Amino acid sequence: LDLQIISAALQDAIMRPVDIRWEKNARRLTMILSRFCWECGEKRVASALQFGDVLGVKSRRLARAPDTALELLAIDFIDGEEAPGGHVMMMFAGGGDLRIDVECMDAVLTDLSERWPVGQVPEHPVHEG
Repeated sequence: LDLQIISAALQDAIMRPVDIRWEKNARRLTMILSRFCWECGEKRVASALQFGDVLGVKSRRLARAPDTALELLAIDFIDGEEAPGGHVMMMFAGGGDLRIDVECMDAVLTDLSERWPVGQVPEHPVHEG
């Protein structure tokens, strides 16, 4: 449930590959994002998302150039073979994803800056049919 709240708060967050840091020996993954403030409208804020108890990280179809903009769409959790372990799936615009294998769910999201105004609200077209 907490991950669903984090996912909603981070919908349309923008980050760069250079802002993802995996500390293998500490079993910690930290990322800095520019979060769209859905709760306050037309503003962004610098935020940090950190996962603990990380066993491994894999990416699929994600741009690797350090300054490429990655737009986060959603975060989900897939149960592993042994509870409480599993896989955190971060899904990005363009079809790429980041899989974070965790021993247990240990996630923290915090805002790092004051909010700043932006010119437009992210749009999500509705597809009918």
